[in-house]
Amino acid sequence: MKPQPRNQLSARIASFGYAFKGIRTLIASQPNARIHLLATLLVIGAGFYFEVNATEWCLLALSMGGVWLGEGVNTALEFVVDKVSPEFDLLAGKAKDVAAAAVLLMAIASATVGCIIFIPKIITLFT
Repeated sequence: MKPQPRNQLSARIASFGYAFKGIRTLIASQPNARIHLLATLLVIGAGFYFEVNATEWCLLALSMGGVWLGEGVNTALEFVVDKVSPEFDLLAGKAKDVAAAAVLLMAIASATVGCIIFIPKIITLFT
């Protein structure tokens, strides 16, 4: 663990640095995170293109944030499990599988939100 800076403001600023380092690690080390990044950028672009309203933006932001939260927690859990149980362990495998399932379920829920918001807009575009 790194030593904490002495004053509170420096500590808060440093914590943002650690968080951004975590984001870089997440994207660099996880192929699924790169897929989520692409999906996030596409949804944001579609949101601007279709001029979604404030409520739709909130739903999209919560959905995307939920997927990123799940992916981050899943990745952190995988790192920890791999550290404490480098050899195959049935319970360690189950923990990793359940964490991956949580990300998948959130991604499905997010895709559903996206479909509810964007499909009517796409249909209107072509009619």
